[in-house]
Amino acid sequence: MANRIKGQEDILAKLNIYELNEMQKNAISVIDKTTNTVILSPTGTGKTLAFLLPTLKLIDSENDNVQVLILVPSRELAIQIEQVLREMGTGFKVNAVYGGRSMAKDKIELKHTPSILIGTPGRISDHFANNRFSKESIKTLILDEFDKSLEVGFEYEMRGIINQLPNINKRILTSATQEAEIPDFVRLENPAILNYLTGKKSKKLAIKVVASSAKNKNQTLLDVLHHVGNKQGIVFCNLKESIQYASDFLTKNKIAHSCFSGGMEQRDRERSLIKFRNGTSQVLIATDLAARGIDIPEMDYIIHYELPQRVEEFTHRNGRTARVNAKGTAYVLKWDKERLPDFMKGVTNANISEKEKLKPRYWETLFISGGRKDKISKGDIAGLFFKKGNLTKDQLGIIELKQDCAFIAVPVAEAKKLVEELNNTRLKNKKVRIHIV
Repeated sequence: MANRIKGQEDILAKLNIYELNEMQKNAISVIDKTTNTVILSPTGTGKTLAFLLPTLKLIDSENDNVQVLILVPSRELAIQIEQVLREMGTGFKVNAVYGGRSMAKDKIELKHTPSILIGTPGRISDHFANNRFSKESIKTLILDEFDKSLEVGFEYEMRGIINQLPNINKRILTSATQEAEIPDFVRLENPAILNYLTGKKSKKLAIKVVASSAKNKNQTLLDVLHHVGNKQGIVFCNLKESIQYASDFLTKNKIAHSCFSGGMEQRDRERSLIKFRNGTSQVLIATDLAARGIDIPEMDYIIHYELPQRVEEFTHRNGRTARVNAKGTAYVLKWDKERLPDFMKGVTNANISEKEKLKPRYWETLFISGGRKDKISKGDIAGLFFKKGNLTKDQLGIIELKQDCAFIAVPVAEAKKLVEELNNTRLKNKKVRIHIV
């Protein structure tokens, strides 16, 4: 294994990253020299890479046990970190385990013990209780988005997990907020704290209030979507019921969208994000679960369909736009009789009189029943759609390759024909099913 393990320069080249930002450089330097590190930095600034790069140097390639444990508050964040590690091509085995995923699948994968294990507290706690692997070699503990994973609901499981890790000699905690307290059981003694949270509103973020004369904000939502045109954005709701309500209305008005909430099956949540990433959906209607820890590009805008209850929710929602180098707008939909929370004082009223006619959606998403475990690559999939599907390069959208399946974006006008022509054809040595998602 040793000769396959890549250095930092090779990994960055593979990720097409030519220079790390100031926070990442500083974090790597501090983590290298320090036992306990806390990284506080806004959403979208590259914290994942900042803790993964120095962590890889701590892994002993001759040790076949779990050596790094990364605890996260959501399934999506577990999947995202696993995906980043796979793209880095480190040479180390990595697995992500989380609720909503088959326990049988976990057991099979954990028989070949990973060097790096990522998981949600509930699922990790279950594997610990059943002694599915040795904990003796776990020396590095990472709590990503610790402000969420150390909340009251997770505290019992987190305490139980950390108390079973006697040999931890490196702790790394990350967050995009600085309000959270760190319980004593984490044993975070004399940490180095890197604080890149300014507390100031981003000059690149415009926050605008859009008045709704009716308590039902659906028409106001539609007006804003016509105002922003065909750009992609997230519509934030407080309740799952509100998501369904807004979704039904957008369906009637032919706005291509996906939904995303904790009440959905994991498979459906993943597919919603895939369709949003590849452009099949213009809008993602979501609860605060989508405010962080999910793998989607930076948005041009977000919409607060329902007013957030706390300043942290407001901050994290807004963090989905105007990140790093781009500008963005957060639209706040306010019924005439609603009172804005104190943390929204001073926001400006929006003029959304200018409206665009939305173009019909261009992309459709197809499912392919073969993935990495079948030795299928993105190049194999592209080749099939070019040669047998007769697509041009411009007609081939984003391909997402998973362990046991893949998803590809193709033009809506070509989708049905491609399914008819390519379903049950061979890809590598596997006969694959293809259908519209």
